Parts: sequence; structure tokens; C-alpha cells
Amino acid sequence: MNWLEVSLTCSGELAEAVAEVFSRYAPDGVLINSLTTFDQQDYEEKPTGDTQVVAYLPMDDQVEQTRQQLEEAVWHLGQIAPIGSLEYKVIADQNWMDSWKERYQPLELGRNLIILPAWIDPGIAGRRLPIIISPDMAFGTGTHPSTQLCLLALERHGCLDKDVLDIGCGSGILSIAAVRLGADRVLGVDFDPIAIPSCERNASLNGMHGRITFEVGTHTDILSRSDRLKQAPVVLANILAHILVKMLDTGLAETVSPGGILILGGILDTQAESVIQAAGSVGLTLIDTLTEQDWVVLVFRRS
Repeated sequence: MNWLEVSLTCSGELAEAVAEVFSRYAPDGVLINSLTTFDQQDYEEKPTGDTQVVAYLPMDDQVEQTRQQLEEAVWHLGQIAPIGSLEYKVIADQNWMDSWKERYQPLELGRNLIILPAWIDPGIAGRRLPIIISPDMAFGTGTHPSTQLCLLALERHGCLDKDVLDIGCGSGILSIAAVRLGADRVLGVDFDPIAIPSCERNASLNGMHGRITFEVGTHTDILSRSDRLKQAPVVLANILAHILVKMLDTGLAETVSPGGILILGGILDTQAESVIQAAGSVGLTLIDTLTEQDWVVLVFRRS
């Protein structure tokens, strides 16, 4: 079977929304790339501010119908905010994985971390801590600025010998990073049941099967637990700003142990103030802000 590669270039602000639309029609995942250009003066790659969303559709007898449905869904999204046009390219079956590999390369982050696609020899990590990911989900492959900022915040503030909660765990990338950084017990929850097998598969790729617990659920399910993981000194939630505000209003701060930290991602710079106000109203103090392009990650401490 051949594959139809579908791509769309948009602003970082719209990347998550476009990826969500793509994921409805792409059975083998969606990739989000932050586009860069080579700066001749500084001799390095620099972000352009644009993002490319890529998906692959199987070229079966349903492909034209799927294509029309995708175009209609993107058109409706374009009525809310201007976006680019869809681009198509036919990929031969034997070259499909090669196309993934061209777009998804190792990524060094911070002082100690490196994200590796599953097909890369982990030996190239050297002294860095490898996070091996199979890119079969719409989110959480490490290519999105918000995911990268959450990883940097986790490394900066640390989780050595601490319990960690990963709320909205997606592909499990933040949970895996927490183990790499020395966390004691890690619990990842996601409201989407489809996410859990992907998390478990990625944990196994990293030799962490059984070291992280993944469950279907939300922060309210965590609060109803009877064990010590109803709270943790490090809590991560890389979701979307308006959802985070609602979660803060329904007990998210209570999942953080007194004196612990809450790392919140998926926030655009224009949305940060609303999240800061919501967090402050439930007794959280802002202690750190990380930014990249239009994205912000906020770190709070519970008094």
C-alpha cells in the first residue's frame, strides 16, 4: 500500500488544533515540526515561528473520501483562524518509514536529556539520558515547543527520589523523562484510553515496563485514590490553557504536596495571565516561566 502524505504549515498557536483534526483521519499518527531556517551569520538553525503538521493516509479505496473529509474539517478550522493550505505527496510503502525518519531526528534538550526515535541506536546518546519515543500519537513526540519546555522545567527543578504525577500523559514522554531524572514513583493518567497503550509501549522501549503506572483518568480520579499517589511533590500537566483553568478550579492544586511544584504547559503567551490568576486563586505561587516561540510553561509552588 502507498501512503498519501498530508502536510500543513501554520503558526505555533494553531499547531495543536490542526494536529487534532489530522489525528481523526490518520491511523498512524501525526507529527508536529517546529520549522527552522539556517542563519548564515550565527551559523545555526533558528526557529521561523511556523510549525508544520504532517500525517499519512493509507491510499486505499477510502482515501478520496477521507481526503474530502479532512479538507472539510480544515476548512471549518480556517473559518476560526487563518491557516495555510493542505499539501499532498504520494509516498511509496517501502519509503514511508524513511519519510518519518527524515522528519523525526534526535533532539538534545537541556543539560542532560536527548529524545530519540525508536529506530535510532540509543548508543548515540553518550552521557545524555535517552528518552526513546515511537511517534505513533498526535502529541508527545517531543517536537512541540510546549513538550520541550516541560522537559526543561522538569530537569531544572528536579524530581530525584520524588513521586511524580503526569496528568494528560499523552505518549508518556514526561513520565519517562521523570524516571530518567531519578523519580521514585511515577503515575501518568490520560482521559483518552487510546493513549495508555502508547504510553506503555514507549515505557517498554525505555526499559521501564512496570516502573511507571499508566491509567485512564483525570486529576479528580487521582484525588480519589487511597494510596500515596493522590498527591506528589512534582506534578505535570501539559494540556491546553482553558482546560488547565478549569482543572485548577476543580482541585488540580490539591494533587500537589505542600511545598511541591506544579508544571503547567500547553499555554500560549496570550493565555498565560489567565492561568496565573487561576493558580493564584487556589494558593499557588509562580516561581518560574519558560518560553519558546508563542508557548509558555509556568511553574508554581504550593505553599
